[in-house]
Amino acid sequence: MTDPSSAALGRRKITLPPDAQLERLIHDPNPAVLTAIAGDARLTEDLALALLERRDLPREALEQLHSNSAVAKLRKVRLAVVVHPATPRHVSIPNIRHLYVFELMQIALTPAVAADLKRAAEETLLGRLSTVSSGERLTLAKRGSGRVAAALLLDKEEHILQAALLNPQMTEMWIVKALRVGTGTELLAPAVCRHAKWLHRLEIKSALVGNRHTPFAFVVQIANELPVHHLREILRTLQLAPEVKKYLQGVLGKRG
Repeated sequence: MTDPSSAALGRRKITLPPDAQLERLIHDPNPAVLTAIAGDARLTEDLALALLERRDLPREALEQLHSNSAVAKLRKVRLAVVVHPATPRHVSIPNIRHLYVFELMQIALTPAVAADLKRAAEETLLGRLSTVSSGERLTLAKRGSGRVAAALLLDKEEHILQAALLNPQMTEMWIVKALRVGTGTELLAPAVCRHAKWLHRLEIKSALVGNRHTPFAFVVQIANELPVHHLREILRTLQLAPEVKKYLQGVLGKRG
């Protein structure tokens, strides 16, 4: 049954009386009441979080929460506002920039979060990688989204890029893309050559042959494993070091 006091407040825009019981009103079905609560200066963190558990919050209430100085800057509230499905983008996107590293990681990994918010969280994370600690980068390499882990394939600390190679969301596409960057792959190319899982992927082998940091012994190994038509494609499309190009041409001559 609806609280009698809330029934009297069922207008489009309302102001809650000083004696309003916010604990009871956060369960009210009236959108105008919920919006009034969201903007109330008496709102506490616990009440704001309880309010944000409601999936039926009107966007006006979420805008009020964003503007409510009593709770808007609290970490848990800010995160809950960002991930709420009804939060308008002009509220959620700017708030993303104020979240911490692992909150951003959480957003990027949560299936229910909209794709554009995930991408905004990833963009913010990528922009911070040069300033976060080694320990934070290691955690991101292990548990971050595929896109974030892919950026850490070019990290200057080998144990971090090794962790990124083991990330469950790492894909062949990301590794190939990183290897073809060329610069900053001094650690990555040898690490992939030694990796039991990734070394045997055809596209990765091609990218390794075209990377100037791949040890020549591995180029020899890879060249003898690749099909003839694939060697021809590598020679045709990739910019190779002179000694690698010469070796591949020799292999083709012997196998052709």
